[in-house]
Amino acid sequence: MSSGRNIYLKMKTLKEAQGVVDQAFQHNKENCGTEMIPSAEAVGRTLAGAVSAAVSSPNFHAAAMDGIAVSAPKTFGANESNPKRLAVGADAIYVNTGHVMPPGTDSVIMIEYVNEIDDKSVEIEAPAFPWQNVRKMGEDIVATELMFPGNHVVTPYCVGALLSGGVFSVSVKKTPKVLIIPTGSELVDWQNTRPADLKPGQVIETNSTVLGRLVESCGGEFVRREIIVDDPAALAKAVMEATAGDDFDMVLLLGGSSAGSEDYSKKTIMDLGEVLVHGVTIMPGKPVIIGKISGKPVFGTPGYPVSAIIVFEQLIRPLICGMLGQSPREPEKIDVIPAKKITSKLGVEEFLRVKLGKVGQRVIAMPLPRGAGSVTTISDADGILRIPNHIEGLNENETAVAELIKPASEIENTVVIVGSHDNTLDVLADLAKTGRKSSLAISSSHVGSMGGLMAVKKGVCHMAGSHLLDENDGSYNLSYIKKHLPGLDIKLVRLVSRDQGLIIAPGNPKQIKGMESLCRDDIRFVNRQRGSGTRILFDYKLKEMGAKPQEIDGYANDEYTHMSVAVAVLSGSADAGLGIYAAAKALGLDFIPVVTEEYDLVIPQEHFESKRIQSVLNIIHSADFRRRIGELGGYHTERTGDVIL
Repeated sequence: MSSGRNIYLKMKTLKEAQGVVDQAFQHNKENCGTEMIPSAEAVGRTLAGAVSAAVSSPNFHAAAMDGIAVSAPKTFGANESNPKRLAVGADAIYVNTGHVMPPGTDSVIMIEYVNEIDDKSVEIEAPAFPWQNVRKMGEDIVATELMFPGNHVVTPYCVGALLSGGVFSVSVKKTPKVLIIPTGSELVDWQNTRPADLKPGQVIETNSTVLGRLVESCGGEFVRREIIVDDPAALAKAVMEATAGDDFDMVLLLGGSSAGSEDYSKKTIMDLGEVLVHGVTIMPGKPVIIGKISGKPVFGTPGYPVSAIIVFEQLIRPLICGMLGQSPREPEKIDVIPAKKITSKLGVEEFLRVKLGKVGQRVIAMPLPRGAGSVTTISDADGILRIPNHIEGLNENETAVAELIKPASEIENTVVIVGSHDNTLDVLADLAKTGRKSSLAISSSHVGSMGGLMAVKKGVCHMAGSHLLDENDGSYNLSYIKKHLPGLDIKLVRLVSRDQGLIIAPGNPKQIKGMESLCRDDIRFVNRQRGSGTRILFDYKLKEMGAKPQEIDGYANDEYTHMSVAVAVLSGSADAGLGIYAAAKALGLDFIPVVTEEYDLVIPQEHFESKRIQSVLNIIHSADFRRRIGELGGYHTERTGDVIL
């Protein structure tokens, strides 16, 4: 049974691929002429107010790999000596990267690990686990979350984030002209789409806008062709017309460069010209294609936004700059210390997006999620750590070099908050950026309350958000600080009191009455990660009512933020989750109160008197802050700003 898939047979290193581009298109660099160009529209403009996402992205559970979609429990027990046979169409359904997960499936087994027996059956030699190789709904962006604060300068990356979040409204030598062709039947044009009309399986097409603005940022001009669905004949016709005349100097094919059965970019380039490279050992960006048709460069860029951006910066930008007789601007670099150990794949050069902030005399790098489909991992990033292909990662406290995306001055004026997630941190970030005479930036990483305390202990943050319940006396945080931060001089500042409870679907269709309902067989729960204050609270409540974790369907399924818990309920992948009222309200979900808890900021004394921290505390004491968090719902501010310890 033929799968019709492309295979990466002769991948090249990034250096080798760059050499191929230089050699193959030296003539193009030397014969470009001169012309006048217009200025960009949104890029370089400053936002007048905070911008929040209008839709979640993705808005459906999507396959993250090419392979077969399965129900994980049906694969349990499979091993090399006892492979498991699955029926195609019933127990195993072929999917490509980005496809909607079929009903009744929750995992994808990569095609490389599937033995195709015949048209009706396949064999696997290892079990899958729930949500393996699946992009969950809202994995990248959750509707209503803060994307950019007021006074933020829009970059080309930000345009992609805004469009992905459903926000559509917010200014020589001859210009190299680039034709950009987005491909894929799942794509919809953001210019003709309302967020409310987006259907499961549809993806807002943003890459053409992002890459087009990047073309402009290095002196080029772009034309975006209308989306071409998965039709090889239509794609071949468009590419042939673009490379035959003098209208365009370069063609970018967006999507269709990977190894799926509906990835047609490689065949199109082979039929019309020559494929110079298919596959580069970088992550993200591996599936890139470099080709030549009628002497013109034709690139097949991956469909994932971050992959497309990395490919552009490393391979396409240098070529466009070369056509203008310029060298691409070298990014500013700075020595950083990873906040934790970072593992990486041997043999692959990784471009890891990080948040940066100066804590004491060191610049700390906090890794952002690695998903190539999450455009916010680059629009939110302060820098990129390039992990060479000959090492397996970086150790904490080991000096590394980050390439800056944002100005070094902004890194110097960033307050690093690590720990429990809370929606009020978004308000704090916006007010810090928009306050009078303020240029403060807030960088928050959500690793749970215990993770925050450990970050304080290691000296890699200015403060930690925490809401750890002491089961013995009902107090919050004090006993944990005493136990885990002995000998450290700590200030504990009350940020808010907040309502925690069960987030459930509108109208409560499962008739959930309270915590006791979670033990029912028909209730699927979504938990928070180990070490989070919400997880500790949930375990305490289970113990209080005499229930055990194994009685809860979904106890082991966890998320890292309250908004992620809420979107799990919204998507239908869970019936209930423990979280804050503000998250439920933001997404129009129902809420059953369980407890009002204390959410505090744990601040080492060595930072407490600093100008940055005092600026944060002034914001917390302000009427604007109280008003804004009051609008979120479920918060109490009677003791906001009080020093508890």
